[in-house]
Amino acid sequence: MVDWLQKQWATYTLWHLLLTPLSWLFFVITRIRVRLYISGWLKSYRLSVPVIVVGNINVGGTGKTPLVIWLAEQLQQAGYQPGIISRGYGGQIKVAQAVFADSNPEMLGDEPVLIAKRTNCPVFVSADRVAAGQALLEVHPECNVIISDDGLQHYRLQRDVEIVVFDSVKGFGNQALLPAGPLRESVSRLKLVDVVVSNGKVADLQKFARVNGVAPVEMQLQSGDFFNLLDGSKKSVASAFAGQQVLAVAGIGNPERFFQQLNRMGISFSSKAYPDHYAFSAYDFMSVNVDVVMTEKDAVKCQAFAQSNFWVLPVNALIKDDLIAIVLNKLSRRE
Repeated sequence: MVDWLQKQWATYTLWHLLLTPLSWLFFVITRIRVRLYISGWLKSYRLSVPVIVVGNINVGGTGKTPLVIWLAEQLQQAGYQPGIISRGYGGQIKVAQAVFADSNPEMLGDEPVLIAKRTNCPVFVSADRVAAGQALLEVHPECNVIISDDGLQHYRLQRDVEIVVFDSVKGFGNQALLPAGPLRESVSRLKLVDVVVSNGKVADLQKFARVNGVAPVEMQLQSGDFFNLLDGSKKSVASAFAGQQVLAVAGIGNPERFFQQLNRMGISFSSKAYPDHYAFSAYDFMSVNVDVVMTEKDAVKCQAFAQSNFWVLPVNALIKDDLIAIVLNKLSRRE
């Protein structure tokens, strides 16, 4: 259903015209909500430390998690002690809760568990990000900056830095608001944030800047060596899969990006795409007798039933422009 909607949102047809009045209503409601927060009719809260929001204006995944991990590492190198909060998409918790590397992703969300695995930072989740931030700081008073994984539209939490991430392949679809398009907020929102980051290279950067009013910072995802999900000490390079039967699975926002990455590495494979945040189970692999390659985000959901033929491709964000300088400059104004 999600994949079908994404394809529909890439164009504008008669079907979308019928939904346009609902998009107008959605726009009015969101604008009123923002105004209520600005005017103080709806109360917003400022945490005791600066807050950086890494979010998007699109529905669906855009590549925020690798950027959050990169940002946490960069802040640590700059002398900060960051904590990370998230909604825990797909999780089942009702109150703010800490996330650890071995936490159950079905309960707390796949992305928070991955972030906890990859960073040496406290991670808390809650649908109420104010509560998540307060709980984190109560347990970890040493943290002096909070990174919010998603939450751009969570205006109840005041923020010092806003970073928007978008997928350079999908872009902003037909640029219509829900339900006629994939946008939670209009593209004009990009002019109000501190940094816009493109996950991948934008084909025509000048045209993008002219149309949307901002020039994005480019982020590329660099892959490392594969590691075995059952035994993390085992590593493998792409050439080791030459001549082997390989199944590539992906339950992420843009599975094709992962499959194209494997193609560039020279791996021959069959593929199976799942919806973003798909809850994998052992049943999905019952009849699979070949090597399976997957993303880190999917791996955290397969850890409990890992087999010796499960291989994970880690990725690291590479930011071409000096994004961290912009962030540090904004943070220094809060101090």
